[in-house]
Amino acid sequence: MGLFIVFEGGEGAGKTTQARILYGRLCQKKQRARILHEPGDTPLGNSIRTLVTAPRDTLFAGWRSSLTHALTDSQLVAKDIWLPIVPSAELFLFAAARAQLVAERLKPLLQKGAIVVCDRYKYSTVAYQGYGHGMDLGFITTVNEIVTQGVEADLVILLDVEPSKGILRKRGTAEISKFEVQDLAFHQRVRQGYLEMAKKEPERWLVVDVSLPSKEVTRLIWERVEHLFHSKGLVL
Repeated sequence: MGLFIVFEGGEGAGKTTQARILYGRLCQKKQRARILHEPGDTPLGNSIRTLVTAPRDTLFAGWRSSLTHALTDSQLVAKDIWLPIVPSAELFLFAAARAQLVAERLKPLLQKGAIVVCDRYKYSTVAYQGYGHGMDLGFITTVNEIVTQGVEADLVILLDVEPSKGILRKRGTAEISKFEVQDLAFHQRVRQGYLEMAKKEPERWLVVDVSLPSKEVTRLIWERVEHLFHSKGLVL
């Protein structure tokens, strides 16, 4: 089996950037590395990603045209036609994307001995739908167990950011998700959820304060990855 490294964190934590940096460095070391992200990297996952990130007026442009004759703009807004997603629907959307990713990409890569770096995994569901939205953690655990087929991360890198700062950072990027419009208390609960998961499994998790200089964040991540390789008797 290969190695599975996951990046987690709240909005604007810099997961994608640091995941790409780590992937690039592993490639430079001639490791057989692959990079994945959730939801995505399969046709189903990419479609689900569009549902939760695309601007609603773009996503449902066709619907708007067909409904214009029947409803005014104010009525459209009042009816919240632009894809309101309840927490339980979010849970199953992300679970469906994850199930496909595990079966189609992740598990086969690990079985072939690849080092997989993934931007988000099952821990996001626990943090966002569990701690953030208050869904039952036991139920979420059961769903995750089914869709992941027992595939666990060897290392989870939590990029920890104070929520108000992270949201400001995220708003300077191209991709916007529905989670950004949640109130600050929601994001604080998400952060607390991540920190509690990390506290329960310190041997699996690395918590990095992203208020540190970017190069220092990268150094701390690489130091822990080196330790992971050595603990598995692998050469890096």
